[in-house]
Amino acid sequence: MRKAALVLLAGLAGSVGATVASPAWAQSDTSATVTLAPDTQVPISTTPPEGKTGEADTTLPTPPPEAPPPRPRRKGLVLESTAGVMGFAGHFNQVAPPALFMHLQLGYELFKWLMIFGEGDLAMTTTSNGADESHSIAFPIWGFGGGLRATIHATERFAFFVQGDVGALTAYVPHDALTILGFHDAEALNPAYGGRVGVEWYAGDRHIALTAQGGVRDATGFAEVIGPTDLPLVWDALVGFRYTF
Repeated sequence: MRKAALVLLAGLAGSVGATVASPAWAQSDTSATVTLAPDTQVPISTTPPEGKTGEADTTLPTPPPEAPPPRPRRKGLVLESTAGVMGFAGHFNQVAPPALFMHLQLGYELFKWLMIFGEGDLAMTTTSNGADESHSIAFPIWGFGGGLRATIHATERFAFFVQGDVGALTAYVPHDALTILGFHDAEALNPAYGGRVGVEWYAGDRHIALTAQGGVRDATGFAEVIGPTDLPLVWDALVGFRYTF
């Protein structure tokens, strides 16, 4: 009982203390507020602090980082595939019209300007110039060879080239089909010597280039074996692409 009375008295004392302290705290807090007189002048700066401006220094967008330089053109193993037309400038022109021509070449660039290569040829034509329609036959001409190509770069992406090659060329026909027309040697592989010039345009991809080219060869087996002297020239015009591994 006595203990309960002591607890009650302590609670009453705390309540009275809080009631007395509250007005004093409120008065102290109010006294901390600063009141300005009606005629007080307050300076306001209209200029930004030194070294800063009110706007961004520029309204232009941030320039992109400088583009990296293009990767160098690749040099190495080169596969070239072209297609076009093959024609005959000698007496064989009286036998066969211009042929659809496909040329495949695989080479290796010893230097950026010099390449050694091997090549294969396939053409399709007929004997329609030397025989009537009922006796005309279609036949392929095929061959192979190799040589050297020299390239001169006008710019990093545009170049000229010249090449020389040695190989063999023949027509694949039924036995004696060309012999009776005076071209016995065309039915067997015989030497062919020639050259070619062209241009190359290198794409953004450092592996790929486009090419246009033309060439002339002395296809010895396509000379007429009887009659006047014949110069069995074979010409071609091609377009295609090359890929450097």
